[in-house]
Amino acid sequence: MDRSEKALETVIEEDLLGLGYVQGRMYNRDSCLDEETVIKFIQDSQPFSWKKLEKHFKSETSSQIISRLMKELELRGTLDVLRKGIDLFGNQIKLAYFKPEHGLSDQALERFKANCLTVSRQVYYSNQHQNSLDMVLGVNGIPVVTLELKNQPTGQNVNHAKQQYKKDRDPRETMFKFMKHPIRTLVHFAVDADLVYMTTRLAGDATYFLPFNRGNSGGAGNPPTDGFRTSYLWQEVLAPDSLLDILQRFMHLQVEEKNGKRKETMIFPRYHQLSAVRQLIADAKEKGAGESYLIQHSAGSGKSNTIAWLSHRLSGLHKEDEPIFHSTIVITDRVVLDRQLQGTIAQFEQTLGVVQKIDDSSSQLADAIQSGKKIIITTLQKFPFILDKIEQQAGKRFAVIMDEAHSSQSGETAQKVREVLRDYTVGEKESIESELTEASTDSEAELIREVSKRGKPLNISFFAFTATPKAKTLEMFGTYDGDLPRPFHLYTMRQAIEEGFIEDVLANYMTYKMYYKLSKAIEDDPEVDQKKAKKALTRYMALHPYNAAQKAEIIVEHFKTSVRHKIGGEAKTMIVTGSRQQALLFYRAIQRTIKEKEYPFGAVVAFSGSLYDDVLGGDVTEAQLNGFAESELPKQFASSKYHFLIVADKYQTGFDQPLLHTMYVDKKLSGIQAVQTLSRLNRTHRAKQDTFVLDFVNEADDIYASFKPYYEATKLSDVTDLNLIYDLKNRVYGYQIFVAVEVEEYAEVFFRPQQRQRKGELAQLHHIVDRAVDRYNGLPETEQAECKSALSKYVRSYSYISQIAPFTDAGLHKLFVYVQMLVKKLPNTSTGGLQLDDEVQLTYYRLEKTFEGEIDLSDGHAEDLKGLTDSGTVGMADDEKDRLSIILDLVNERFGTDFKPTDRVFFEQAKEEMLGDEITIHQAKNSSRENFVRSKSSQALKSFMATKNSNEQLFRRLFTDKDFQETVLHAFLNDVYESAQELDIRE
Repeated sequence: MDRSEKALETVIEEDLLGLGYVQGRMYNRDSCLDEETVIKFIQDSQPFSWKKLEKHFKSETSSQIISRLMKELELRGTLDVLRKGIDLFGNQIKLAYFKPEHGLSDQALERFKANCLTVSRQVYYSNQHQNSLDMVLGVNGIPVVTLELKNQPTGQNVNHAKQQYKKDRDPRETMFKFMKHPIRTLVHFAVDADLVYMTTRLAGDATYFLPFNRGNSGGAGNPPTDGFRTSYLWQEVLAPDSLLDILQRFMHLQVEEKNGKRKETMIFPRYHQLSAVRQLIADAKEKGAGESYLIQHSAGSGKSNTIAWLSHRLSGLHKEDEPIFHSTIVITDRVVLDRQLQGTIAQFEQTLGVVQKIDDSSSQLADAIQSGKKIIITTLQKFPFILDKIEQQAGKRFAVIMDEAHSSQSGETAQKVREVLRDYTVGEKESIESELTEASTDSEAELIREVSKRGKPLNISFFAFTATPKAKTLEMFGTYDGDLPRPFHLYTMRQAIEEGFIEDVLANYMTYKMYYKLSKAIEDDPEVDQKKAKKALTRYMALHPYNAAQKAEIIVEHFKTSVRHKIGGEAKTMIVTGSRQQALLFYRAIQRTIKEKEYPFGAVVAFSGSLYDDVLGGDVTEAQLNGFAESELPKQFASSKYHFLIVADKYQTGFDQPLLHTMYVDKKLSGIQAVQTLSRLNRTHRAKQDTFVLDFVNEADDIYASFKPYYEATKLSDVTDLNLIYDLKNRVYGYQIFVAVEVEEYAEVFFRPQQRQRKGELAQLHHIVDRAVDRYNGLPETEQAECKSALSKYVRSYSYISQIAPFTDAGLHKLFVYVQMLVKKLPNTSTGGLQLDDEVQLTYYRLEKTFEGEIDLSDGHAEDLKGLTDSGTVGMADDEKDRLSIILDLVNERFGTDFKPTDRVFFEQAKEEMLGDEITIHQAKNSSRENFVRSKSSQALKSFMATKNSNEQLFRRLFTDKDFQETVLHAFLNDVYESAQELDIRE
């Protein structure tokens, strides 16, 4: 049996010939073109143009075409020439024909069939030497793919193939040259029987190869097959239709501008990207609108390109010449994704304006949807504001791509996406009309319309991307195999680590445990709440100067001896703290240690708002301590001046700094928060060999438990019991602070159509709910906390379950709107924490290393996530906040800001300013909420300007970010409106 390299060549050649390739003719060493095939393709597919050229050039026709083609390849690159052809003497010459997304006419099909894909073995490509490529694949005589093959029985493998490209393939040769684009071949594969690697640019020893493997049992590599493990490459990926599809719809030149330098990269899809997009498109084409897809792709998966390819394909997807989706809407908060989508799709489309970025008001979003823009990029937060600006989308179907699917997309804001885009089937319309004819009052009819907006819309398909799906995300977007959902497509954290696309942040982990003893500093022995006292003592230790000083010395010395030389001497660290006060304490301790030891290190700190600093004897902000604006921190930290970044609830998600090598953790972490925080270290860098974590708080077992569910496929052990909502209904009624008659009374007023509403109805709603508030105030304090927690859980659970349940229930919806109002009016049950600073003192302190090594996620089994459960009584952690604090929570969640409860002072002052105007109060009492909110924006902005000095950071964001401003104005004016109802106007 022949076990040589040539034997593998023969197998691949025979398979490709069987798929429709033909054997290539001789490649000209000067032009690096299969010139005979180029000319024959033009003669066969474009005889009219050939005759015109032949009439003019006569015997020089072939040489004139080849000469023109060579110049165009050098000027524009192979990809652009294949897509757009060349012009010669008034004739447009096509160099390839591609399949249209729809409307494949007989003529288009014939032209497509005229493409000639060639396979050539042992191709000599230079006049300077006799080196040959194992295999070259061409499209109509233009080389596009090279392969270097190795067969393990000969003693060589894929690594030898990579070395051959690096050492023996001169990137200056015409066949490989990359100027501003590749002027001949586009992608190079190193292949053996088990593994495949690829690159789109040869650069000698600096050539960077990417794995192009399918994955094996959640990890790197390829699964066993009946033949070669790598046969998918030539049997599937490089098959004629597939390769032409990749050239037409996937490959593109990515251009990045950084520090005044321009970098061009030819992008060829990685296997999981190609697989995900094609599987999603095939399923959407077969099933049409109304489906949900969860794509669990790890960090390092190249998600931005995957979304760009998917959105482009969805926007042109047809079935029987009818578009499956009229618009594709990409929901994202990432500016970089917008730029990448625009740039990528521009290379595929000849028409300008295919991508519409929503960067102005919500009206812009409404107009884009109404006018049927093909691809719309927007944020989730704009949808609630366009319900009254947009007509029902009758007959329209939508594809909605969610850039980062998480639990907030199961809430009321996400429900607004469904309401804005929903259309009803004929059956749904008939059912609604039938219910409306039986409605006895206008309020009941309005309730039927409102409830009909819940549930799964059949004209919208959702494509949700995330690396860390929660249980709700799996339930809402997952593909159901039997009773349990799973991701539709998977690229695991394990595979990303094993393939080298992200660092394994748990490979080098060290934990310390703090041992300390506290004693009373006073003679009295007061009784305190045990739970609160424990929290107070923990906080006391976290903020004790001696504790901070000891840890600061460990951190600085560890950095000096073990970290600073990493990543070519550019390594940086992050110190994660549990509070703003602790961040400031660490910042001072780190600075003091550096100064005392005269080390050449720099530190910056990140926290929101201002807080008291003992050193300066007054309030300080992050910007004041660092000496530059908050927005400048990422850029400043990237410079060689700074080595330590001390954070408190900032830069723990979405912060991309490849030079981060080590993290020092002094904060309790668990679940997704642990994964997101520690993953700040996972960005790769050419000089980055490893990472390190020193953890003062968490146990290695707890970190393992947090990461394990997301290491491979995330699974659910059970789904939400939809009857849970009825259990919660019974529970909230069980506290006996309201009765069903009051809920019905509230719903009758609340759902009255706008044109039938009467003066004083808002006061009536408050009056109905106030009865429950009075009864609530009569409950014991512990029962108040339980009751409020149960009410809050009902609101959240109904909001989620009503979107996934295959049924609607008007009674539950009535209770939902009633409880929503009730929760907002209940007083804050928090009694505050204990302050023990003067009552205790530190008498013993010791730090001891408790673990050092790798937290190995390949061991053991992940605990499956659980669907929504009725977990019994929940304590005060679920307390609702007052309305102004809710505004801060709203903007923090939607815009990734870090405004704290203390920042509510800004809104308190602005609200006081507005309510000091009796005309404003009068208008609030005598107009609808909608009219008041719409007409008072200018006055609200003036009140914000009057309170500018109380919070410049918040003020600056309000007047530089239209989305942010619109969100805040809507919530703020609703609060002013409600507060005005409770005030009297002096006669």
